[in-house]
Parts: sequence; C-alpha cells; structure tokens
Amino acid sequence: MTGFGRLGRALLIGVPFLWLGLFFLLPLLIVLKISLAHSRIGIPPYSPLFDFGQGGVKLYAGLANFELLGRDILYLRAYLNSLANAAIATVLCLLIGYPLGLAISRATAKWQPLLLFLVVLPFWTSFLIRVYAWIAILQPNGLLNRALLALGLIAAPLPLLNNMFSVELGLVYSYLPFMVLPIYGSLSALDRSLVEAAADLGAGPWRQLAKIVLPLSMPGIAAGCFLVFVPAVGEFVIPDLLGGPNTLMIGKVLWDEFFENHDWPVAAAVAVVLIGVLAGPIMAAQRLLDRETAK
Repeated sequence: MTGFGRLGRALLIGVPFLWLGLFFLLPLLIVLKISLAHSRIGIPPYSPLFDFGQGGVKLYAGLANFELLGRDILYLRAYLNSLANAAIATVLCLLIGYPLGLAISRATAKWQPLLLFLVVLPFWTSFLIRVYAWIAILQPNGLLNRALLALGLIAAPLPLLNNMFSVELGLVYSYLPFMVLPIYGSLSALDRSLVEAAADLGAGPWRQLAKIVLPLSMPGIAAGCFLVFVPAVGEFVIPDLLGGPNTLMIGKVLWDEFFENHDWPVAAAVAVVLIGVLAGPIMAAQRLLDRETAK
C-alpha cells in the first residue's frame, strides 16, 4: 500500500473517531467531572476536583452526589417513571408503526413516495409548535372536547391534558416516524420470493407474517425501538407542557437541578446515571442488529 493510500485509510478511520471523541466522549467526561464536584456559589457553580496548593495536591472529588440520588426517593421515582413512560410509548409506536411500515412497503411504487412524505411531514414544523398544538386540542375547551360535546358523546369536558395520557399521546405522536422509517426500510428490502414460496406451500397471511416477515424485519424493529426509547426517556418538553407540574420525569428533574436549583453537580450525576441506565438497552439493541445483519 502506498503512502497516500495509508494516509487516506488513516483519515477515513480517524475522522469519525475524532468526531466522536470531540462531540461525545469529551462532553461526557466533562459531565462526569462535574458530577464528582461539589456545588458552590460562583462561576462555575461547582468546586474544582483538585487543589494544587503549597501543601501538595488536595482531592475534593467525591461520590456525594450519587449517594444523594440513592437516598432520595424522588430521583428513583423520576427514573422509574421515565423508563415506564418511554417503554409504553415504544410499545405503542411499534404497534402503530409496524402496520404502517408494512402497508407502505407493500404499496405500489407510485404511492410509496407520497406515503413516506406524509410520515415525515410533521418534521417540517417546529417540535415546540406541534406540542403546543396538542394543548389547543386537548385542553377542556379545546377542539376535541368541543367536538365531543357538540356530538353529544360526553356531558362534560374530559380531563385530557396535564396527565399521563397526554404525555404518552405526545410521545407517540412525536416519535412515531422514528419507528415507521426503520421498519419500512427493513421490510422494503425483504425478498418477496420468500413470502411467495411460503404461500405456495400453504402458509396463510398470518403464518407468513409470523414465520417470515416478522423475523426478517427484526433489525428494523430493533432500530425503531432504539430510536424511540432512548430520546423518550430523557424527554423534557412533552412532560413539561402536556404533563403539567405534577408529572415527574427525569428530563424535568435535570432542568430543575440545572436552572432552578443551580446545582450542576447533582444534575450532572443525574445525567451520568441516566447514561448508565440506557447503556444496557443500547448495547442489547446493537447486538441484536449485529446478529441479524450477520445472518
């Protein structure tokens, strides 16, 4: 291999690692550093980890912030609520998104671009505006309650806002395209001859789906679940606007610690623990994707 070829290969491999190091690993190390510090009034609002004084190096780093997370039931409830809400939203997105992805993949070539356009169309509008639109729809005097009252289906407005129903609705609406698109990509690459062969051998539509289509689309399912679950766990805007002040999720806890309490070390510890909690599902999804891709 020539020197130019070796240089090109090094650049090809090194640039992605440099990008990950600068924009992922370095910020993560900074957050980890802050989580080991102590809160103080000043700029920055946390103490240094080391003090190089005349008496030598003094260590001020500690695990007090992580111990606080373990003692206070508030943080445990926030983690559990976030994981539960994200899991429910992921399952609902899968139940809705898989039939949509299957229908789009089996549509004619003429209709597929239009259907995909409709899936991604919400992204053309600001995320914040879309969430505010749901407030106008779900509030007691909103569009949905007024329509139900006009039709005589209800006698009084339904409590559709500032509860877990509105949070789950917002999560599913916002992240559904992230489930549909990977599933569509996996199903569109499916070899149709396998399904036709199963039909020739007497397999009905449901058996074809369970034995052939579903197993071969597992990479798309895993990617979709990964893309929905991870951001839904740390979501802040939807719980804050649609869930109301009593909704306890880890994204709101992070915001409160950073901007209300100005306790950056505790907020950083919350973020570090959240990364550790999400590392398991991320690694499991990656292994499943690698195993299915290698087949």
